[in-house]
Amino acid sequence: MADIRSRIASRADLPGARLRSVRAQAQAMQVSVSTVVEAYERLAAEGVIVSRPGSGFYVAGPVAPLALSRIGPKIDREVDPLWISRQSLENEADVLKPGCGWLPSDWLYEEGMRRALRSQARADTLELTDYATPLGHPELRRFLSRRLMGNGIEAPPEQIMLTDSGTQAIDLICRYLLQPGDTVLVDDPCYFNFHALLKAHRVKAVGVPYTPAGPDVEAFGAALQEHAPRLYITNSGLHNPTGAVLSPVTAHRILKLADSSDLVIVEDDIFADLEVNPAPRLAAFDGLSRVIQIGSFSKTISASVRCGYIAAQADRIDSLADLKLATSFSGSRLAADLVLRALTDSGYRKHMEAVRLRLAEQMAKTITRLATIGIKPWLVPQAGMFLWCRLPHGADAAGVARACLEEKVVLAPGNAFSQSLSARDFVRFNVAQSGDDRIFKVLARALQRRAGIVSV
Repeated sequence: MADIRSRIASRADLPGARLRSVRAQAQAMQVSVSTVVEAYERLAAEGVIVSRPGSGFYVAGPVAPLALSRIGPKIDREVDPLWISRQSLENEADVLKPGCGWLPSDWLYEEGMRRALRSQARADTLELTDYATPLGHPELRRFLSRRLMGNGIEAPPEQIMLTDSGTQAIDLICRYLLQPGDTVLVDDPCYFNFHALLKAHRVKAVGVPYTPAGPDVEAFGAALQEHAPRLYITNSGLHNPTGAVLSPVTAHRILKLADSSDLVIVEDDIFADLEVNPAPRLAAFDGLSRVIQIGSFSKTISASVRCGYIAAQADRIDSLADLKLATSFSGSRLAADLVLRALTDSGYRKHMEAVRLRLAEQMAKTITRLATIGIKPWLVPQAGMFLWCRLPHGADAAGVARACLEEKVVLAPGNAFSQSLSARDFVRFNVAQSGDDRIFKVLARALQRRAGIVSV
């Protein structure tokens, strides 16, 4: 009964869909026929399914409300991507959040934002009150075109569309290219919200193991052959959660493999301003032929001002603009203008230099502190905020996260990032959010308790 309810809640079985025959269901679940008959009869009595004599049992009622938490394998809530987001966003101020994915508020460009707000208050009335154009703020798009050129990506302003966020950018691309049941490749591990978003689009996600130089090329090629995926979503610079950087050799091999398929690659470049030495970009090698690049500014300017972008072929941008109009009508003209003013402010470059230096210092301190309790990084990143670490003695990260939450410390356990659920003993640490000594004391106690449970 729980299995059938789950399939209906996840929309795997829609109203009118015929359930397996009693015998087929009994064989699939390795239970007796009488057990299935009883389950079906109870569900029919509840009105969940209906019986049609001589034909079988069918799903009843309207389409179930979409429940993302019930799509995919049943796992502990502590490794659920949406659980981590909820804990990081909803908890009170005294909760420590080394598992969150953003910089502390006082690390962001607060002074530049205040200057931008003062300047914006004196702006033309249209900037304060009117809808944005379909592609978004023309000046910001021209600025982004020049900025992308700095990474070798040729994207004129008419091939750039502003969005409300990086997440909206991916959502629009998924709406544009995917149908329910399509396959999407993701890195394993990858940013956990990719998993949640793909569930919402009812597509099949397939993980490709990630190495210190980028995706495993052999596994990537095998996945192309076996699954014929429509999309591949990745970070090239400062990979989330591992902190790895794509190598030029791997980039060329991935694009060469993709040439023999219908694959479209979505390259999320949200951490560009945290890099010390820019990594290779698939969009630069590819010339935006099969690669679509996205980004946003919530990680460095302000998470309160939601503004992202998509850079792609002109025909794709045209179709994506129609989708944006259909789903949100217009982006935020006010937010785009604020972001432009902040990015072109004379202090932004120096601010980011200070942030990168501060992250490097905090990275070294966090590695040293973790080492004292037996936690080692998978690799030492060149830059950025993330450390991907293995817990000692194969400790269960979900159990450790549950124990730490009791003491008001939010962790990000590895399996939230892993499509294959193969990162049970990994945790992602945000070094910018790991400056409080209490984090390491709580973590040490949690590891000791879990070690005691394992030994028993």
